[in-house]
Amino acid sequence: MTSRKILEVRGLNVWFAGEHGTRKQVVKDVNFELYAGQCVALVGESGSGKSVTARSLVGLTGEGSTVDAQTLELEGQSLLGRSDAWWRSLRGSKIGFILQDALVSLDPLRPVGKEIGEALSLHGWGDRATRQQKVLDALADVGVPEPALRAQQRPGELSGGLRQRALIASAIALHPDIVIADEPTTALDVTVQAQVLEVLRQMLRRGTSVILISHDLAVVAKLADVILVMQGGTIVEAGTSDDVLSRPKHPYTQQLIDAIPSEHTKGTRLTRSGSHATPTLFAPSAPQGKEDTHPVLEARHIVKSFRGPGGTRRTVVKDVSFTLKRGETLGIVGESGSGKSTVARIALSLETPDSGDVRFRGQPWSDATPAAKRAIRRRISVVYQDPLSSFDPRWRVSRILTDAIALGDPGRDVDARAVELLEAVGLNASHLHQWPLRMSGGQRQRVAIARAIATNPEVIVLDEAVSALDVSIQAQILDLLSDLQTRLGVSYLFISHDLGVIHHMSDRVLVMQNGIAVEQGTADEVFYNPRHSYTQELLGSLPRLEYARLRQAVSAE
Repeated sequence: MTSRKILEVRGLNVWFAGEHGTRKQVVKDVNFELYAGQCVALVGESGSGKSVTARSLVGLTGEGSTVDAQTLELEGQSLLGRSDAWWRSLRGSKIGFILQDALVSLDPLRPVGKEIGEALSLHGWGDRATRQQKVLDALADVGVPEPALRAQQRPGELSGGLRQRALIASAIALHPDIVIADEPTTALDVTVQAQVLEVLRQMLRRGTSVILISHDLAVVAKLADVILVMQGGTIVEAGTSDDVLSRPKHPYTQQLIDAIPSEHTKGTRLTRSGSHATPTLFAPSAPQGKEDTHPVLEARHIVKSFRGPGGTRRTVVKDVSFTLKRGETLGIVGESGSGKSTVARIALSLETPDSGDVRFRGQPWSDATPAAKRAIRRRISVVYQDPLSSFDPRWRVSRILTDAIALGDPGRDVDARAVELLEAVGLNASHLHQWPLRMSGGQRQRVAIARAIATNPEVIVLDEAVSALDVSIQAQILDLLSDLQTRLGVSYLFISHDLGVIHHMSDRVLVMQNGIAVEQGTADEVFYNPRHSYTQELLGSLPRLEYARLRQAVSAE
C-alpha cells in the first residue's frame, strides 16, 4: 500500500439543532487518516454517528447541522466552511458516495445510463458521445453484463444487485480518490452481496480509497484494513482489522462480535443479558402428547404462477413440499426472486396455489371454506421485515394489540392482556400509549411480535423479520423468539436471506432457487454437507468471521 495520505480527520465534532435553540452533539472528537488504496471501516449501530461522520466528508450533514474540526483535509485542502457549489464540484469528482438503497437513490423514471451520464455532465466531463461511452465503461467496470442494454433500463427493471452496481458506477464514473460506501450490502442476498464486495475490492486494487460504513462485522472483515468502532458518536476502539476482530478490547466491540448469529452460536444466547420474557406468560396453545409428532403445517406439491407483461404467465413456485412440526423452526433461504416470500404468502393463505395444497393440523387450509379459514387464521400469525408498514398509522400500540387480542380471545381483559404481551417481549405498560413511528426499530419489532402472539398462535411466519435490524438489536429479537418458542411451543416458518440467522435459528432448512426447493434437511446437514451446487454456491459466497477463534480471543481477554 502506498503511503500517500488522502484524508486527515482530527477532532471532528458534529452538532444538530434541537428544540428551543438547543444543540445535540452526535459526533464527538473523531480522529482517523485514510491512505491511497486503503479501506477504513466505520462500525456501529444506528445512532452511533458513523453515517454522520461520513456525510461530514461530503457536505451532506443537513440543514441545522454544525461541523467543526481541528483538521478536516482532503489531500491538504480544508473541507471546512465550504459553499454548496464547492461541495457539488467535489462530490463525484474527488469523493464518490454510495448509498444503501439503490431503488430509492436512483430516479425510478430514468434509465440508469442517463443517471450516470448526468453525473458526468454536471462536472463538464467530455461531450455527448464520449459521455455515452464513459457510461458503458463505468457499468462494465462494476461487472454489469450487457452494459449497452442495461444503460437503457430503468432501476425497476434491474435486479437488486444490478441496481446497486449501477449506483456504484454512478459514484465512480469520474474515478474519485475516495469512495464512501454507506451500508452498501445491507438487505442484499448473500450472492449479490459477494458481487458488490468484489466490485469494492477491485476498486481498492486500482488504488481508490474506500470508507466502508456497516454494522455487519462479517462484511467488514472481508475488506477493511482499519476498523473504527463507534458508539454514541465516539470512537471507542480503533485498530487494524485483525486486531479489532481477533483481540477486541472494548466491551461494546466484544458485544457486537458475540451478537453475530452463525453455526457456532446455535443453541446459545446472542445477548449477555437474561430474557425479558416472563416464564409464566400463558399456557401453550396446542394440545400436547401424541399429536405433537404430526405436522402442524404441511405444504404438498404447491405450484404458483403470476401473469406478467403481455399476458404471459411466470411460474414462481414449482412443486414445493414441506412439513412443520410443533415447536420446530423451518428455515427457508434463497435469493430475491427464488419464491420464498410467495411460499410464505401461500402458507398464510394470502395466496391460493394453482395446484397442490396446504393443510393445518391435517385439515384443509389453502382450499378451506371461508368459515373454516376464519377459525384457523388466528392460529397462524406473521411478522414482517418492516412492522411500520403493517401497522395502521392512526393507531397507538394499545389499539394495535387490543385489536389482535379481540380476534384471538374476545373474552379476555384486553387491557391487562396487552400489558402482559408487552412484558412478554421486553416492553412495559408505558409503551401502550406510544405511536410506533416514534419508537426505535427494535421496539417496533417487539410490538409486532407481541401482536403476533396475541392470538395464541401455533405457527408464526417470520418473513425477513430481523434483516433490517442492527446486529445487537437483531440478537435481542432472535433471543426473544427462541425464548417464546420454548415457552409457548410455537412453530416458526423462518424466511431469510441471512444464512447465519437461518443456521442459528433453524432445526431444518429448505433452500429455494428459481421457485424450486433444491435441497432440504437438518440445518447441520444443509450447512456442513450441502448436496446441491446452488447451496454450495450460497455458502461459498457467505462472508464469514473466524468466529470460534474470535470467541476464544474474547474469552481470553
